[in-house]
Formats: sequence, structure tokens, C-alpha cells
Amino acid sequence: MAKVIMVQGTTSNAGKSLTVAALCKIFKQDGYKAAPFKSQNMALNSFITKDGLEMGRAQAMQAEAAGIEPDIRMNPILLKPTGEKGSQIVLNGKVFKDMSAGRYHNYKKEMIPHIMKAYNSLAGEYDVIVIEGAGSPAEINLKDMDIVNMGMAKLTDAPVIIVGDIDRGGVFASLAGTMLLLDAEEKSRVKGFVINKFRGDVNLLLPGLRMLEEITNVDVLGVVPYLNIDIDDEDSLSERLTNHAADSVDIAVIRLPRISNFTDFNVFSMIEGVSLRYVSNIRDFGNPDMVIVPGTKNTIEDLKWLRQTGLEIKIKKHADDGKAVFGICGGYQMLGETISDPQYVEGGGEIEGLKLLKIKTVFSKDKTTTQNSGVINKLSGFYEKLSGIPVEGYEIHMGESEIIDGIPMTIGNKMEGCVNGNVAGSYIHGFFDNSRTVNAIIEILADKKGLLLGELKKFDMKKYKESQYDILADCVRKSLDMEKIYEIAGMKK
Repeated sequence: MAKVIMVQGTTSNAGKSLTVAALCKIFKQDGYKAAPFKSQNMALNSFITKDGLEMGRAQAMQAEAAGIEPDIRMNPILLKPTGEKGSQIVLNGKVFKDMSAGRYHNYKKEMIPHIMKAYNSLAGEYDVIVIEGAGSPAEINLKDMDIVNMGMAKLTDAPVIIVGDIDRGGVFASLAGTMLLLDAEEKSRVKGFVINKFRGDVNLLLPGLRMLEEITNVDVLGVVPYLNIDIDDEDSLSERLTNHAADSVDIAVIRLPRISNFTDFNVFSMIEGVSLRYVSNIRDFGNPDMVIVPGTKNTIEDLKWLRQTGLEIKIKKHADDGKAVFGICGGYQMLGETISDPQYVEGGGEIEGLKLLKIKTVFSKDKTTTQNSGVINKLSGFYEKLSGIPVEGYEIHMGESEIIDGIPMTIGNKMEGCVNGNVAGSYIHGFFDNSRTVNAIIEILADKKGLLLGELKKFDMKKYKESQYDILADCVRKSLDMEKIYEIAGMKK
């Protein structure tokens, strides 16, 4: 069986996911076969495996860092919030059922056999499993049903490292306070602290680190600096969802309340001369060259929100002015004529779309989860430059769309979208991950704007991601006491 080490945090967004990714990469570099694991994830950003199963995006990213194929066993439970008090439960990669928070809390123990089956299967194939917790282990109101923090540590007999975010302030109090709220057995599992996202002179921290160690009787394993690296994240607190000043080419992504898979568009931020920003109101809409309507967990409710905020009018005027509009997944559905929900997937009824594409969407309870790859068919007009470009990605959606009029967009032999002049949409997540696709889009926008951007930045997405994982691993290796971490995990360095 594999060795195991667990990373927990004092809060959400403390840096657990990236710490796990870094350790997976470091172990790989040192000759070990490592795999990430998170028993229960809550996120609207998800990934579809090659066998058509749905898992958390963070674990797919961590698998990528480890140099292995994403596997549903790495995240057996995925919670996708459907409202303030409920979630769609994805179990072992497939939709299980919708539950309220209260009902699911009482149901958690029923999930343990599924969790342990996935974990034990992975542990039989790898040298080391790096487990990620969720939120904080000090949620004392939830401890009796915990299956993701100390509850998971107990199930796997895992030693624990706790990460604290110093950039938010109060890191000493949060680490010491976390220990205060753990019981004796839980405290015994905590083998070290990591101070994350530090800016400044680390020498100024040393007195505080020594006092923290004395108060908690837990070693500080190191201080990781604030890193400006470009790695897919999934947390709703992501810094990606902040506005950026417009550059030569301005791309505005509509920040829907239930936005999902916003990492689809990260690639645009890598292009010199391009600004990628997220817009949630008409004041920030500005005068973009392209508007992207992203995926969403609740298409109908977010469509209503577009109307309520006035952004629908802005998008339609933008399209009427001959400027680019592109929808992905739920955003693609919104651009159509109507969305019908006869099986009450999202509350029932029918609603008019933005009517920028001649498509009609009908929801069903069957969820499409599949990967697809192929070449974009020959297009004409505004998006002609996309013709013949290979695309590789995945679908996650409820319902199907019928094209009434317009140019079908096929990828391989499958209809994956529609084009109507300057408006287009596709079901494919990952549509923009190919540098040729991105460069074609930017060339279209630059031409329409009358800009000469020169040679656009060319890049290999896989090589670029690998370089970012290398930077992350190198920084974490230098910042932490890796000999101690190997000792904690029961491994030889």
C-alpha cells in the first residue's frame, strides 16, 4: 500500500490545492509515483475523464502535475451547488441525486464505503497518495459527520500538514486557533504547519514562528512566498475573476452568478496585447472587442440574471454592432431562441434566450459527460479562420440544442455548436486551449479593430503548463523542509 500525507488548511483558498500539486510534482521529480486524492470536493469547475466521468478540476490539475492521467478515483464525491442550500451530488463520476445541505450532512456516512474503495484502489497502484482536505478541520459544527478533513485522516491513518494564508492576515491566530479546536487524537496527527503567500522579508517572521511552535508544539515546515504562477484554479475566490485594464484587444467574460469552468478562458491572459476581464454589471461592460458568455450550473436562473442586470441589452447591442460574441456550454444555450425544461431539471417551463443564434435547447435529466476531439469544419464569414483547426475538450451539460438556422459547427463528426455571423457558440470546454484556436480568434478581433499586433505569441499549452508546475515545485522545494516532509510521510528522500 502507498504511503500517505494529508494537506489541510485553516480556511478555503489557503493554498491546499497548489500545495498538493507541488508535493505531487516534487515526489514525481524524486522518482516516486504519486497521486492526489480528495474525498469530497465542492466546485462548479469540473473535468471530464477519458471514460466520460466527472471529477473536480483541482484533482485533474494535481494529476497533471503528477504526470498521470486524471482518474475519477482521485475525487469520488463532487458537490455542485444548485442554490444557496443544495447541491447536485456526483458520485464516482456520475450524477447521484440532488440534496439539501441538511439532508446531505446526515447522509455523509453512507459515502464512506465509496470513498475508501476509491482510496484503497489508488493506494494499491501508487507509491504515495497526497490527500487534500476541504475548508478547515476546525468546523466544530460539522466534525461529527466529517469525511474530508480529520475524518478522512482517521480513515487513512494519514499524518497532516496544515496550511495557513498569511496574505489575509491573522495567520498565527488561525493556525493556533485551529489547533485549539481539535481534539487530542486530531492534534496528534498534525505534524507541521506551512505559512503560505508571504510577501516581504522572512526574517521578520522568525520570532512569530518560534512563538507559534511553542504555543502549539507543532513545527513550522517553512514559509512559501506569494507566487505569481499561472495554474488552473477552481475556487470561487480566485483572483482571476477580478477586472483588468483593457489592452489592445479587450475580451470581456460575463461573470455569471453560477459561473462554471471559468478556467476555459485563462489562455487569453497569456497573449501579449490582450486583456481578459470579468464583467458582472453594465458599469464595467465598457466597449470590448469580444464578449464571452461562459458555462453555468443553472442556465435559466443566470439567463434571468442577465436580464435583470441589463447585461442582456448590452450583449445584444454589442452583437448588433458587428462585434464578436461567443458562448460556451450554458452560455451557448443562452444565446439561442428558447430553452425548454419539460422535466423540471432547473424548475420547469420555457424561457426566451438572447435570440442571437437560431437554436432551441431542451433540457433532460440525462447529463452529457464526454470528451471529444477533431477538426473544426469549414466555416465562412466572421469566424472563417477557425476552419480546419483541431480542437480537444469535453462536454458537461444537461439538454441538447437543435439548430434551426445558421452554420453548424462540427468537431470531428459531431455537431458541437453553431455560427451566425459574428455570434458563435459551442458545448466544448477546452475549445480555446489550442494555441491555433486562440491565435485565430485574436487575429479576427485585431483585424476587425484595425490593429497590427505583429506576430502573436505562439505557445504550446502543455509545455507552458509543465513550466508552471516546475516553477511551483521548485519554489515549494526551496521553501519547505522537504527532508522533514519525507519523514512525516514515512518515505526516503
